Amino acid sequence: MSFGSVDRADPTYLHEQVAAEIRRAIADGEAKPGERIPQAKDLAAVLGVNTNTVLRALRVLRDEGLLEVGRGRAITVAGTPEQGAVVTKMKEILEFGRRNGYRREELVAILESLPS
Repeated sequence: MSFGSVDRADPTYLHEQVAAEIRRAIADGEAKPGERIPQAKDLAAVLGVNTNTVLRALRVLRDEGLLEVGRGRAITVAGTPEQGAVVTKMKEILEFGRRNGYRREELVAILESLPS
């Protein structure tokens, strides 16, 4: 996988820039679902950031459903950027629903009742 570099002058948090670089590499087909990506320490060295910054970015991408972190620090691509975007939007909907008094089950029922 090839990566650009982070821009320390950019107001975007470094971990968000790292996550964006990994998303771009996956979107460009440099890593496909099921394939492994480099370990956090190796990504940190290539991008010139702290390993903790990369770990934070990997957690974001894992939460989006884009990456899967397995035993022995194996990191594999779990989905596509499009799937990650859908997961992110669904989490936003869940949070919005919670703030407005809806439980998860109620939101799922609403989703299921919508026409396809």
